Amino acid sequence: MTTKSIKLWLAFGALLSGVATQARPESVAEWNAQSIMARGQGNGLNATGHPSVSYEHGEFQWALRLLYERTGDKQYYDYMQKSVDNLVAPDGTIRNYNLQEYNIDHVRVGPTCLHLYKKTGLKKYKIAADTFRSQLETHPRNSEGQFWHKKIYPHQGWLDGIYMGDIFYADYAKVFQPRNNTAWSDIALQFKLQWEHTLQNATAPNSTQTLYHGYDNSGVAPWASADRGHSLEVWNRAVGWYAMALVDILDIFPKTHPGYAMILAQLRHLIPKLRDSADKKSGVWWLVMSQPGRAGNYFESSGAAMFIYASLKAVRLGHVKDRDGSIVKSMKKAYSYALKNWVFENPDGTMGWNNTVIVGSLVSSGDYPYYIAQPINMNDLKGAAAFVMASVEVEAL
Repeated sequence: MTTKSIKLWLAFGALLSGVATQARPESVAEWNAQSIMARGQGNGLNATGHPSVSYEHGEFQWALRLLYERTGDKQYYDYMQKSVDNLVAPDGTIRNYNLQEYNIDHVRVGPTCLHLYKKTGLKKYKIAADTFRSQLETHPRNSEGQFWHKKIYPHQGWLDGIYMGDIFYADYAKVFQPRNNTAWSDIALQFKLQWEHTLQNATAPNSTQTLYHGYDNSGVAPWASADRGHSLEVWNRAVGWYAMALVDILDIFPKTHPGYAMILAQLRHLIPKLRDSADKKSGVWWLVMSQPGRAGNYFESSGAAMFIYASLKAVRLGHVKDRDGSIVKSMKKAYSYALKNWVFENPDGTMGWNNTVIVGSLVSSGDYPYYIAQPINMNDLKGAAAFVMASVEVEAL
């Protein structure tokens, strides 16, 4: 970090509660990651100490990869590897994994297995990656070819599932099947169908022109719209998962395939809409973006962190042009709000993270009362891991 950056973080730190300790890193990204690690989160085990196939852990492992690439500090790589080793047995068996559940969330651990195989050459990581890839071979799909989000949610494609499944699908193809045009076209199809069914029309009430949470192409779900089967509301974290998927898959997807241009076009539409849909005063986003200011709605932290990460990365890599600087300015404003309102310092000097909603699902009514009724969680890994990634991008400025 530059001297100017360090002074900036110190200035922000003065706004946080508590007294800073000498051990606290100057980098917010590192402070956050080290605090998550100190709590033992994302370590491949559940609360009872048993191996757990968790998309949250996969998300944090991705954040650790970015941080290790940025800093070269091996503690981040070692924690990531230990997390996978807690889950993957020496023979490559994935402990407590049931392929027949057909849960697309489970596949999110796959990218870390691929990464470790590329780094170490150890066969067990390839076997584990092969196992996750085999799930996609038989994973149920709707009539158009979209992966079901889970076996228990027939015919439904969720924004979440694109991040969980298709980053790994693409990464696996790049490593082992780079000329498999069928796979690349199938991955592109997942983005195409999800977008076409869930993009919010400009004429919709309170339109953000972003994306509804999911869709059911059979029209059976009680929330499915008559036209495209989309759900009722725009839920911020679902949009966040999709935004991160768009910007991350462009690092992997072949530019020569037509799907690359389609995905890039989606990203170029979405990022400015995220800027424009932020609350004008606070700079962040409502939990239910399609109901701004409605009683019970609130500013939620995980979606905000995901938007900051995806937007700044998209601009940094030149995928999205920010000619007037308004996108970066918007994301810096949102980041400042996060530091002032959702970050706090614990008595032991670790960083705490607040205001991440525990869950959002389309398993029930999928309506506004459902979303706002879900509890928020302190130090929820879904939000904290995303804030590591957001902080990496902000610090890269």
